Amino acid sequence: MELEHVKKLIKRHMPAHKDFQLKAATGERYYRNKTDVLYAPREEAESDNAPLRNADNRIPRNFHGLIVNQKAAYAFTAPPLFDVGNAAANKRITALLGDEYGKNCMELCVNAANSSVGWIHYFDRGNGFEWAVVDSKDLIPIFDNGLKRRLLGALRVRDELDESDGERYAVYEYWNERKCQAFRRRLADTLDQGLMRYHMFTDPESGEPAFEYEHGFEETPFIPFWNNNIHTSDLDNIKPLIDVYDKVFSGFINDLDDVQELIFVLSGYGGTELNGFLQDLKKYKAIKLDADEDGHPGVSTLNIEIPIEARNSVLEATRKAIFEQGQGFDPQPETFGNQSGVALKFMYGLLEMKAGLMEIEFRIGFSKLVRAICGHEGLPCENIIQTWTRTGIQNDLEQAQICRDSEGVVSRLTILKNHPFVQDAEAELKQLEKEERERQEKADPYQGAFNHANPDDPENPKGGEPVNGEET
Repeated sequence: MELEHVKKLIKRHMPAHKDFQLKAATGERYYRNKTDVLYAPREEAESDNAPLRNADNRIPRNFHGLIVNQKAAYAFTAPPLFDVGNAAANKRITALLGDEYGKNCMELCVNAANSSVGWIHYFDRGNGFEWAVVDSKDLIPIFDNGLKRRLLGALRVRDELDESDGERYAVYEYWNERKCQAFRRRLADTLDQGLMRYHMFTDPESGEPAFEYEHGFEETPFIPFWNNNIHTSDLDNIKPLIDVYDKVFSGFINDLDDVQELIFVLSGYGGTELNGFLQDLKKYKAIKLDADEDGHPGVSTLNIEIPIEARNSVLEATRKAIFEQGQGFDPQPETFGNQSGVALKFMYGLLEMKAGLMEIEFRIGFSKLVRAICGHEGLPCENIIQTWTRTGIQNDLEQAQICRDSEGVVSRLTILKNHPFVQDAEAELKQLEKEERERQEKADPYQGAFNHANPDDPENPKGGEPVNGEET
């Protein structure tokens, strides 16, 4: 792509991408419990001598992080399994997914929950097929206008420090279905004046630095994993509620710090400042009073009643709304106990609904990843069967009873996949077959011990069971 075309592409897509980055950064900030209450301006007192409103507690509650982690752990503690109908191909796919497959699934889920989409980039830099999760804030997807929204290209944008000159650069990588081209500019320069080709690759034939290289895949090597069908983040529905909860809770703690149960009411105080009154009271255990207009100086106290019940009601209602709107599982202790499987499923109803919507979108992404692996390795890949496992509180006794009652109705492999003690159904099936063979081998030496032929016995000359049940 020509340099001028790249400039036009960047100018056309960067404004919207800036908005996306801001929204994604907010989601990540709330995920790390850095809510807006920490950055709100301080409320100034009405006067310098005002005894109230001195406390400024900022107490965030990490509801967003809790709800996102619930979904990630519920859906990906046991990551999806893939079956392409060929044992050797399945084994190769598992090897290429690597040891970090489960961790990458978690990261994809968290990225999608915070920014509405997670991204995978797959590549081959001479070491075979590799893949990694890309920061969603770094990627600008370019789709066509068709109904299926095919990915035409991807512009990856990131900052980089060049140690040779100590300057920071904005690096732009443009990927399409055939090649990747790299460009960069100094952050101090404008796009029109500073953008230039960036020779970050090495030509495989000449060994010379190059600004482009052919990646060898038949399509743009980036895969989106959308958070849901409407492409929104998990923070969108609950951010106003979290802000309300933090504000009310922090304000309640501030009131407790400021009021300290008593307020002094002064009549005829001879001092000039309230701070002097507090210092005299603390130092001398006494204060000096002048006569007031009525000639009756005095000191009294005023108890401040904080509306605890009203605030508790607001906090309780807000907390309930957060978990309802966020479709999470409220871990209240009173909801636990000896629950049946149906009751536990009901408690996980909203979380299951949200995880199911995410699973529909993620299935498409994982299928593309598996097909990319099969295409690169030359493996057969017609139909891809994905097995997803939820991880949640369950009644193991009830689940084991269901598995036992299902024998003879469904296959042994299906029973093992749903048994609460089994992690790998295929490995468990092989172990059962091995134990069965060992049991038969131990029993073989005794099978013919009482079944020998006896030519002197006219009733049983060939051996076997005694005739008419009589002992021989």
